[in-house]
Amino acid sequence: MRSQVRKKKRKELWYKIYSNKAALAGLIILGIYALILIFGPLVAPYDPYEIDLQNKLQGPSMEHLMGTDDKGRDILSRILYGSYLTVGVGFSAVLFGGSIGILLGLVAGYYGGRVDSIISRMIDVMLAFPGILLALAIVSALGTSLINVTIAVGFFSIPMFARIVRGSTMEVKKLEYIDAVRTLGANNIVILFRHILPNILSPIIIQASMRLATAILSAAGLSFLGLGAQPPSPEWGAMLSAGRDFLFNAPHMALFPGIMISFLVLGLNLLGDGLRDALDPRMKA
Repeated sequence: MRSQVRKKKRKELWYKIYSNKAALAGLIILGIYALILIFGPLVAPYDPYEIDLQNKLQGPSMEHLMGTDDKGRDILSRILYGSYLTVGVGFSAVLFGGSIGILLGLVAGYYGGRVDSIISRMIDVMLAFPGILLALAIVSALGTSLINVTIAVGFFSIPMFARIVRGSTMEVKKLEYIDAVRTLGANNIVILFRHILPNILSPIIIQASMRLATAILSAAGLSFLGLGAQPPSPEWGAMLSAGRDFLFNAPHMALFPGIMISFLVLGLNLLGDGLRDALDPRMKA
């Protein structure tokens, strides 16, 4: 019976996404990027690190579809290989920040009282700083690397998840079935992770999809500033940074990495809006 209900809900969700043109466009864009992630390194025509100074700063051609950079490296190959770095950093940052934020939100919303006050004040302090400035401060303190960028971007994602999960937990814990489960002898950990968390996944999924776009953009921005991926890494933000010195005589160096970042963020935002329309009960009303 439960499996049938779940199948019905999944069908309804997919129908709502398919009927939403913006969400469908986002799903198509992300599908293309998924193919790039899976098959990109296999179909890359050149070694992304191979230097060929005789062919540097060449424009797009049949030999190099996206041209070459100032070291003669094929830009298309570097973009295909760099997709792992760009998407991986964003995904890891959201996973890191989301895990901590969800845990804090569950504890604050369920226990309330002094525990809620302490966690809420911590979240307020984190929200007092603009996200990108907080990330800049963390990376400056830890040092320039993709791992530190992941930590920094994930850190300023914590308050977003914590606030949403806290509010949803406070609503769900008042429902009658939670009292029934508690009466049957279930401990707090079981109640939190088996009965409350599965019932507040909708806002978490929506927030994660929207936050992933912000994380990828922020990580690329830090690499653009020289605080993330370092040369010769083919990370898209670092490639965009390398191309800014050649905007007039070789604009393709910055154009193609910028397009890849822009469309990836666009696809995530479109799909996030579609998921919000499909999963948010307030949007249904």
